Amino acid sequence: MNKPVCLLWLDDFPEYEKALAEAGLAGRLELHHVKSSDAPPADLLPRVEVLVGRKHGGLLGRLPKLRWVQTVTAGVESWLAAPGLRGDVALCNARGSHRHSMSENILGALFHLTKPYMAIALDQKQGRWHKRQSSLLAGQTLGILGLGAIGQELARKAVALEMRVIGTKRSPEPVEGVEEVYGSDEADAVLHQSDFIVMLMPATAETDDFINAGRLRMMKPTAWLINFARGSQIVDADLITAVKAKTIAGAVLDVFREEPLPASHPFWNTENILVLPHIGGGYAGRAAAVAAIFAENARCDLEGEPFATGVDRELGY
Repeated sequence: MNKPVCLLWLDDFPEYEKALAEAGLAGRLELHHVKSSDAPPADLLPRVEVLVGRKHGGLLGRLPKLRWVQTVTAGVESWLAAPGLRGDVALCNARGSHRHSMSENILGALFHLTKPYMAIALDQKQGRWHKRQSSLLAGQTLGILGLGAIGQELARKAVALEMRVIGTKRSPEPVEGVEEVYGSDEADAVLHQSDFIVMLMPATAETDDFINAGRLRMMKPTAWLINFARGSQIVDADLITAVKAKTIAGAVLDVFREEPLPASHPFWNTENILVLPHIGGGYAGRAAAVAAIFAENARCDLEGEPFATGVDRELGY
């Protein structure tokens, strides 16, 4: 039996070799490694059955034998919009690979908003002893828009801090630790109740411009918006207006419509909007986590099982 020809178009090749070996799949695929900064050999492309990488680079129309794609990100909107992605090509993402890093960074944002450590650090630079007071997270309501793998991990950690957690999920079945799970079309109920709103929804047509002037008015004037999902889910001008008018307390943003965020963008200078440089999902060791997901999907492919992280193209994730 011929081995599936796999093109690893990425920079972390040793992690993938190791993951395949640990999964007992060493030698089961014909591996070809090309750095993401280089173009794959033209004579290899007609043989490629499996593509692994961050980008498609216009290759999809040149891979006649391609059967499945493993992306190294959870979001797949750029792949779904890519020319040449045939309907018979399976698409797998890397969901779950950054549930710990994302949830920890979101907790960092929550602590930043309620604990005065940044102000104290600035006081120290001036040799100033200025007693400051924290506000509690315990007893506050955390609303999570998008109770997927990351949202559920965040909920678990927030409950340990004695927060009340509510949220939305496309299929609103019970989630451990979440007091109330609403359908994705019931987000307004979460907006009304929450002291902190965390956006973790997938990028779909339905979530574009989701947070607009109308929904911002549904939030408490003391509530904070925290976006670690996609910048396209917020109407920038509406958020700036709402924060300036104190319709809401403010926002912590890790994702933007254009990245890097242009220096001229008003987010930089709007009081109570904190700009983060897209730190949510990255961490040392993430490549190994994504490689393990790929190895499991490779096992599924070789054994004729459904992919572990297969993407539903109609849903967009």
